[in-house]
Amino acid sequence: MATASKLTQKAGLIDRLNRARKMTDELFGILHPQALYQRPIAERHRIIFYIGHLEAFDWNLFLAEQPSLTPFRPGYDRLFAFGIDPVGGTLPTDQPHDWPAVEQVYEYRDEVRKRLDSFLDAQTLAEPGDLALAPLPVLLHTAIEHRLMHAETLAYMFHRLPFDCKIPQEQHDWQGAEAAPELINVPAGKATLGLERSSSAVFGWDNEFEAHRVDVPSFRIDKYMVRNAEFVHFVLDGGYRESRHWTPVDWDWISEKQIGRPAFWMEEGNGWLYRGMFEAIALPLDWPVYVSHAEASAYARWAGKVLPTEAQWQRAAHGVPDGAERAYPWGSDEHFAGRGNFDCARWDAAPVCGSVNNVSAFGAVGMLGNGWEWTSTEFAPFPGFQPFPFYPGYSASFFDGQHFVMKGGSSRTATPLLRRSFRNWFQPHYQYAYAGFRCVSNKN
Repeated sequence: MATASKLTQKAGLIDRLNRARKMTDELFGILHPQALYQRPIAERHRIIFYIGHLEAFDWNLFLAEQPSLTPFRPGYDRLFAFGIDPVGGTLPTDQPHDWPAVEQVYEYRDEVRKRLDSFLDAQTLAEPGDLALAPLPVLLHTAIEHRLMHAETLAYMFHRLPFDCKIPQEQHDWQGAEAAPELINVPAGKATLGLERSSSAVFGWDNEFEAHRVDVPSFRIDKYMVRNAEFVHFVLDGGYRESRHWTPVDWDWISEKQIGRPAFWMEEGNGWLYRGMFEAIALPLDWPVYVSHAEASAYARWAGKVLPTEAQWQRAAHGVPDGAERAYPWGSDEHFAGRGNFDCARWDAAPVCGSVNNVSAFGAVGMLGNGWEWTSTEFAPFPGFQPFPFYPGYSASFFDGQHFVMKGGSSRTATPLLRRSFRNWFQPHYQYAYAGFRCVSNKN
């Protein structure tokens, strides 16, 4: 018989899954119906795919584990199984008529939930080894966090849609005092990367293991994320027209695509507007600039600096002068309200200095939320990496030298993904994520 604590744990996980479902359902609800077959980002599927994918992922995850579950729409299970991340390949060319009617996709969604919920109601929280590849809590955590990550992906996809495709939503104003660029000192010390595999208290994706300590020499890092205000100077100084700021591959990319500004900026006469989620606004100079890894790296070279390594970022965000490390930049307190622009606090960014309760021990401001932060570290396995047996390609498919680690989180990042060990990653030429950066100087 399941213990009371296991029943409580199961109920808590199922409640989190239902809340994540509600979040994504509401997110699709901000779109007018005609937008569902659009492809706002060329490298991604049409929006209709994601309505089916979120359920197909959950269904396929448990279907592989439990012989008691049987397919009922195997064609949809395959159609909606996998997203795309083309690197140097051909972009998708499918047309709206290649996809099922939205009513059919919603019928599939509802039937998956009905069958999966019935299955989950009958399960106990099995110990490791009782299921084929993973215990039930691990599968539930996987389903929940996969959905939370897609909620953020959908948000930045929707950001690219024409404004008249979306139903405007309110967002509270977020003020911040004026913040001048400043470098803060981070003394030499150690940074812990990853999670301990022996710890069963915290879920982590396969790329978060195994925990290991890294020596980090002293360095200086930007107190705040680089703002639109600073990036304007790079643009006006010819940053996009000077090949010396770019690697050869990156220069070929911006030349071929004729890129001359961040994707979140919109040209207006001789100046720029900002593409907000629901309207164009005057370029907010105190918000973080959202750019690709290639653009962030070019700016850093122009400024005579570099992007931080993953270990440097980790030490600046979570390190403490006495050698200890914090769970979060501000400490161990898991009360997130008012700490920063994350967990869907806003649809857009906020001033970089607006998170006065989100400061690291060394004085770095806003290292969680308001935009993922690019590092110079290629996404690669930690020592002791083992792929999930039930999801072997989650990380391993991207250990290709063509993706870079991001840390921190954005306004649309859910709080479970703010854990110290979490790693995000993207291709260097991907401009559309809520991703900014801060720079490092290794000169004392």
